Amino acid sequence: MPIDQSLYKHVLRNFAAGVTVITTGRRDQEPHGLTATAFCSVSLAPPLVLACIDKKAFSYSHFEPAGIFAVNFLATDQEHLSQHFATHGGDKFKDLEWKRGEIGAPILAGTIGHVECRIVRAYDGGDHTIYIGEVESATACDGDPLLHFRGAYYGVRSPVAVRPT
Repeated sequence: MPIDQSLYKHVLRNFAAGVTVITTGRRDQEPHGLTATAFCSVSLAPPLVLACIDKKAFSYSHFEPAGIFAVNFLATDQEHLSQHFATHGGDKFKDLEWKRGEIGAPILAGTIGHVECRIVRAYDGGDHTIYIGEVESATACDGDPLLHFRGAYYGVRSPVAVRPT
């Protein structure tokens, strides 16, 4: 029997996660996007990532038809973008600086990096769909990541020294 939902949410708040905006929409389509922390690397060869998209999200219905997505890694000064893309509905790209990536997914300006992916698999994940994307282009930039921890935003100023074990 699964644990209580409120306990589950309480415990997961203790996992710090990078904040992303996941976008979709081919060149001939209107761009769509949402804020997400449910993202991770899956495989190096081939280069695969996964992104979990809430089935109730306004943008959800646009991912599968587009067949592509980009994961934009937010910087510490982009909390406003996280809040903006966390809202339901509306033209989230109006008055924002962005461009189309190499395969057509929307790429936000000023992020610390992004991966642009072609959807290769989709799995049911309860109230989310788990999209596996093969990375076809990627960019990394200088900057510190925006993190989400215990319901608040945090930044990272310097790396923690790792001691050999």
